[in-house]
Amino acid sequence: MTSPAAHPPLKRITRLAPSPTGALHLGNARTFLINWVLARQAGWRIILRIEDLDGPRVKPESIQQSIELLRWLGIDWDEGPLIQSADLSPYERAMSQLSHRGHIFSCSLTRKQIEEAASAPHDEGHELRFPPALRPSSSESGRFEFQPCATNYRFLVPDRPITIDDRIAGTVTRNPGREVGDFVVWTKSRTPAYQLAVVVDDARQGVTDVVRGVDLLPSAARQQLIYEALGLPLPQWWHVPLVLGPDGRRLAKRHGDTRLLSYRETGVPVERIIALLAGWCGINAGPGTNRAALSARDFLEAFQPATLPMQSVTFTEDDHQWLVSA
Repeated sequence: MTSPAAHPPLKRITRLAPSPTGALHLGNARTFLINWVLARQAGWRIILRIEDLDGPRVKPESIQQSIELLRWLGIDWDEGPLIQSADLSPYERAMSQLSHRGHIFSCSLTRKQIEEAASAPHDEGHELRFPPALRPSSSESGRFEFQPCATNYRFLVPDRPITIDDRIAGTVTRNPGREVGDFVVWTKSRTPAYQLAVVVDDARQGVTDVVRGVDLLPSAARQQLIYEALGLPLPQWWHVPLVLGPDGRRLAKRHGDTRLLSYRETGVPVERIIALLAGWCGINAGPGTNRAALSARDFLEAFQPATLPMQSVTFTEDDHQWLVSA
């Protein structure tokens, strides 16, 4: 991994984009902290964007909670919070462009129908592959006037490899046509799907650098197809290795309560949280019980992109016990 300063000087912008579908945990905190440090070290502008389009999964109280927890960690930003759901018209305009250019089609098939019709395999994220055989005929899927009605719209995905140039993961090749097929870009709840929304927002907000977990690397290939279809320049990708539980799976509820809010409410000092995250980022904060407490500013001064581990890190019971032993 190279330093962000290796790029030629230009106005660069990144975004912190929490989703209010659940509470921030230690893995989220590490990614947001890395994003913040990369930006502050290189002089990028930071936007805070709340991605609240995930319908019934959105927990309104999580919006303010996420903002407060980011501030508790010592993370700041230059603009925002910008709320996705405040104005859907930019996404509707993008959908109109995609429909005029013949890149999307309406689809009322249910998950069960797709499974039964295609015996479609799904990827590790449990997303069904929508195969070309289930597309409407060319006469039905040609250029048309998009209407934000209560139906899904899917993106016509070509069967070809997509190359992703990532500052952390390196050069990666994916084929969304083989992995997920024609994916949803507009939902029957009359809102844009994640893949479309983040492309539209990053483009219109001038985001040049996207820093997020490596679990979203497959999404970069799909999003590059949307960027291409809309004639938009690509951002620079930075996909950060994940924090895993002891079972080797992405940190989640199944590994116990790793929420930042829980640690804060039980009196764990934020400097202890930062120290743990720093160790996961290659900063020598001392092993085990010898870790030194750190502030976000200490982290900012000590962080070196070249020392960020390229592999996932594991949150252990010993880590938890160290946090709560303060």
